[in-house]
Amino acid sequence: MSRRVLIVEDEAAIRDMLSFVLEQNGFQVIMAADYPAALEALVEPYPDLILLDWMLPGGSGIQIAKKMKQHDITRNIPIIMLTARGEEEDKIRGLDVGADDYVTKPFSPKELMARIKAVIRRVSPTSLDDIIDIQGLNLDPVSHRVTANGKALEMGPTEFRLLHFFMTHTERVYSREQLLDHVWGTNVYVEDRTVDVHIRRLRLAISHGGHDKLIQTVRGSGYRFSVK
Repeated sequence: MSRRVLIVEDEAAIRDMLSFVLEQNGFQVIMAADYPAALEALVEPYPDLILLDWMLPGGSGIQIAKKMKQHDITRNIPIIMLTARGEEEDKIRGLDVGADDYVTKPFSPKELMARIKAVIRRVSPTSLDDIIDIQGLNLDPVSHRVTANGKALEMGPTEFRLLHFFMTHTERVYSREQLLDHVWGTNVYVEDRTVDVHIRRLRLAISHGGHDKLIQTVRGSGYRFSVK
């Protein structure tokens, strides 16, 4: 499935150029020309990355970045700031409010794509088909096999999806609602307590090698998969 990129840029020529380059590289594009339209575009299905202009009609990219970082659902969406400003202080300000990278206009499409791919690699370092191994816990997404120190483990399909999500999103706390959205999907009605049941089953399934300790309960917040 192609990744969705939200372009927030008030200059139509730049918007069209960015859209063309991204679509040529296999991305799905959403566009917003001003501050209100950008906020309206931050709905399900959420973009995987945002190209965000600094100055916008009706507000600023900085304000949008600040709003995104205040909400659990949007705070982890990576942001690349687009701006004509080249001063060091402005770059620092953009990064301070949560931008992941900064591209100064004019920029080449080749440079922009390199920055986009680098940011995506940072936030999603593991391909969905890659075999993952964490402290001897090994998950193969293609064959749907899980082993612990070489020993095959048995688990249900929901526990497998939950483990795959955790192993590709380590060291971050996810609420029950976020896990429901990511693992079960937004169109399925499942109660929050169902997450707890599947977490218990998953911990039991991976407990033989002591890997159940990797799934940590964060009181009042949710769950985290951590090697620390």
